[in-house]
Amino acid sequence: MPQLIVISLLGLFVFIYFIPQIFITIHSGEGGVHFRRFFQGTVTDVVYGEGLQIIFPWDEMVVYNVRIQESKMTLDLLTSEGLSARVKVSVRYYPEYELLGMLHKRVGRNYAEVLVLPEVESVLRMEVSRLTAESLYTTSDLAVTQVVVKAIDELVSNYVVINDVIIESIELPPSVQKSIQEKIQQKHIAEAFTFKIAGARQEAIRKEIEARGYAAYNQIIDKSLSPNMLKWRGVEATRDLAASPNAKVVVIGNGPGGLPLILNSEK
Repeated sequence: MPQLIVISLLGLFVFIYFIPQIFITIHSGEGGVHFRRFFQGTVTDVVYGEGLQIIFPWDEMVVYNVRIQESKMTLDLLTSEGLSARVKVSVRYYPEYELLGMLHKRVGRNYAEVLVLPEVESVLRMEVSRLTAESLYTTSDLAVTQVVVKAIDELVSNYVVINDVIIESIELPPSVQKSIQEKIQQKHIAEAFTFKIAGARQEAIRKEIEARGYAAYNQIIDKSLSPNMLKWRGVEATRDLAASPNAKVVVIGNGPGGLPLILNSEK
């Protein structure tokens, strides 16, 4: 009986000691990879989901974070002219859930440092080396798009998905940055001056067309204004003014060809 009690207590102690190795809790946003010490090693065809998982104490359950993760890098790169550029990059990524077993077997837990960041850095170095300092400073969005596409193409076969690559800032040497800013400013001034010149030309054309219209109009009016027509218009104006309550004085022009002269005075 004493021996049985001792053995039972010893077994209970061993069980309690190995509880953390036997009962594994996989939390939300995680996935487990089972490593069987005596049978086949890493299980690559099954990913253990959230909840309580029970394994043998001599086995191992490696838990991976399968949510979107973010890593930041500061890289010193060279442009096509050989100028230095300090680029701050933010990389968002997550492991392929169904391929966690293969990722653990071939890369390991530190896949971000071994796989993701070096690949993104390599693509960035290649892309920046093709750009001039000015294009890197002014067209960073295009550079980011190219980096993202290339990084995804490189990493999709390596069990990791690149969600986004964001260039947070680009720092060029102060003299180079100042030169680019001055060039951009002069370009905007030149574009504004060109716009003003184009506007002035359009206004000149508009005035020329308007003057031609007035000239044609006056020619047509001159042809229609005969002496008899002028007399008739004068008679009509005199008659209308005579009928107005404000009309006081009407003086008819002197001579047979004279037009009516109409004077109005207030009451």
